[in-house]
Amino acid sequence: MVTVKTGEEIALMRESCRIVKETLDFVGKNIRAGMTTKEVDELVYKYIISCGAYPSELGYEGYPASSCVSVNEVVVHGIPGDRVILDGDIVGVDITAEKNGFHGDAARTFLVGNVSEEKRRLVKVTEECFFKAIEGLRAGSPLFDIGYAVQAHAEANGYGVVRALTGHGIGRSMHEDPAVPNYGRKGTGMRLKAGMTICIEPMINMGTYKVFMGGDDGWTVVTADGKPAAHYENTVLITENGVEILTL
Repeated sequence: MVTVKTGEEIALMRESCRIVKETLDFVGKNIRAGMTTKEVDELVYKYIISCGAYPSELGYEGYPASSCVSVNEVVVHGIPGDRVILDGDIVGVDITAEKNGFHGDAARTFLVGNVSEEKRRLVKVTEECFFKAIEGLRAGSPLFDIGYAVQAHAEANGYGVVRALTGHGIGRSMHEDPAVPNYGRKGTGMRLKAGMTICIEPMINMGTYKVFMGGDDGWTVVTADGKPAAHYENTVLITENGVEILTL
């Protein structure tokens, strides 16, 4: 069921989203070659807790960490562990924080050290896909205009758009209706309503759009061809006149 948030609920979500934004800024300042993905996760946990919030991902359906840390060919849901981040890696960090009963969710892909121009371009275009998706978006817009914009920009740049995973609504639960695909036909889908809060999160692959789901751990999603992937996400509020990005 799609939920429309009240003014009071939106105010509470702004607080959770602010914490998410600040946590990602903190990670961006501290992530470096030589760290393990587990050490990145420890940064996330400590910062979110210090804000009086809770990392929503910790324990979610059995997930064992406070964040998803996804290196190079890992698209999303990389479980933090002993993998060492190397110079030239790109690292997606996806976090959700809950405070006062509401969640905020965002992801960034960080450039670590001397990253190739090929990978830099992938990360840049993935971020651009998000901003293309919110151009002209407002109450009354068709839902699948979001995915159409993401897909058009990514494929125009020669990249694959992940279809097996989507963005989502968010609020009292980390994942709410509706699903928000990164592909679609313009002018179709439900009409967005003012007060809806959704996560728009392009997941873009350098090669094929196909992925392997779950791996041995049941979580990790990797590109089918082993090429790098990037991820960029924000929680946005739909308004009568446009959108407000709550995690920026």
